[in-house]
Amino acid sequence: MVTHWQKRKAVGDAHEQRVAAALAAKGWTVERCGQGTYPPAIQQALARTTSALRWFPDLIAARASEVVTIDAKDCMPSSTSGRYAVSDEAIHAGLQFIAANRPTPLYYVFGDLCVLTPVEVLHYTGHAERRHDGAYRLVSTRHAHPFDTVFGRRLPLRAAS
Repeated sequence: MVTHWQKRKAVGDAHEQRVAAALAAKGWTVERCGQGTYPPAIQQALARTTSALRWFPDLIAARASEVVTIDAKDCMPSSTSGRYAVSDEAIHAGLQFIAANRPTPLYYVFGDLCVLTPVEVLHYTGHAERRHDGAYRLVSTRHAHPFDTVFGRRLPLRAAS
């Protein structure tokens, strides 16, 4: 029997692959990281915890001397509300990741391939009620950046010398 978590994981894995392919098409070298690289038993155990490891970025990418991390967030935006939903726990783990790994940025890439950072989500939802029960922050899709704006166009190939 396929569980709800397994269905969500399959959707998430497909979105990670889509984001990795979009980055590679722009000249980025991309590698999976985080809980998606662990064996299924560890992934399932992490899904039941509040450990920051649960929200470790899904991808790491490099192009030239730039390094970025990506948390691929699919099933968003809401087709009826025009908002992305990001869990409060994920945002706080993202902020901790950024603080511990400066200057490497962390980007959320949503199902429509638009981009926000944890800091932006927090900023745009700062007026929201602060809850610690697994609540989600809802941020308008209007605040998101186009994928190309954040990750650029493909770098031109250099001629061999």
